[in-house]
Amino acid sequence: MTEIGIGIVGGGYMGKAHSVAMHAVGPVFETRLRPRCEMICTTTAAGAEEKARLFGFARSTDDWRVLVNDARVDAVVIASPQETHLEIASAAFALGKPVFCEKPLGSSLEDSRRMVDAAKKSGVVNMTGFNYIRTPASQLARQIIDAGEIGDITYFRGEHTEDFFADPQAPATWRSQGRSNGTMGDLSPHMINGALALAGPITSLVSDIETVHEKRPGKDGDVTVTNDDHGQFLCRFESGAMGMLYFSRVATGRKMGYAYEVFGTKGSLRFDQEDQNALWLYKGDAAVGREGFTKILAGPEHPDYKAFCLGPGHGTGYQDQIIIEAHDFLKAIDKGTSLWPTFEDGMLVNQIVEAAWRSRDEQGWVNVSDV
Repeated sequence: MTEIGIGIVGGGYMGKAHSVAMHAVGPVFETRLRPRCEMICTTTAAGAEEKARLFGFARSTDDWRVLVNDARVDAVVIASPQETHLEIASAAFALGKPVFCEKPLGSSLEDSRRMVDAAKKSGVVNMTGFNYIRTPASQLARQIIDAGEIGDITYFRGEHTEDFFADPQAPATWRSQGRSNGTMGDLSPHMINGALALAGPITSLVSDIETVHEKRPGKDGDVTVTNDDHGQFLCRFESGAMGMLYFSRVATGRKMGYAYEVFGTKGSLRFDQEDQNALWLYKGDAAVGREGFTKILAGPEHPDYKAFCLGPGHGTGYQDQIIIEAHDFLKAIDKGTSLWPTFEDGMLVNQIVEAAWRSRDEQGWVNVSDV
């Protein structure tokens, strides 16, 4: 076993998730590279010191430059706001340090393209954080599709729907300000990435994007919401398949509605993240009177499941998705070759989001390659 020093920028929700993953990934997957949680960075020195104590880091700082430049930090995990991603990643690449960056890759398509250029010039391992597509069930869906078991894809329907802003009286927060924090910046990247993984490249789309609740309560009165609550688009895939994607933070009743249906010429699949350990498969060659979807429970025969549990149907959870990401990142570093999803995959998602905004503004179909 070989130690690798990990530095994490960000001590919030995702910073904690990645910290836990780095502590767990070694024993869970019995990796050759074993993370050493070396340094964590948050916005204040006192806060960083407290996060280091809580999350098990040797040291802390309130300056990401100190973390990136530290000799004992061998790889960097970026779990800070999108507007910081470009500068941090570029600095790490300049020092030859591998980078894992949470989605969305950059706060804009231009930032994402600059990050991809920096990654390519450095030749250093890079990865974008799209955790939901890594459930054993969704990995199984990819295998089924790639093996041709449901034939040629004819239609894909996907959504990422939640309801944390469904109540119009929910107070204004940072999430209600700035385009990159709206639904198209925050939720849509996950399902767009899922659509690309399952159905292939998207070539064109036509969208509609809307702010449902234009005002929200603030401490000094109503605050104007400056970003979107939900959006949708019809699309065409490179294969010729049709598609429809919907994203919402005001979908009343939905808590983690990362869900998709894939229709093929020989069968179909459906999945819902609220039941993340089940995949539904329909085979078109069933005997008459025996047609119907079969519920497949995730188990040790499916990708990455066995490392967590030997019992089928026992299930994996949200944190396990982050541990799987950590495993992929360590594998990439160990091999010296970036693994999917790379920064370029993250940039392609940003490109489709930008195409959706352009379509909304122009009120028509947009070719993704023109963006």
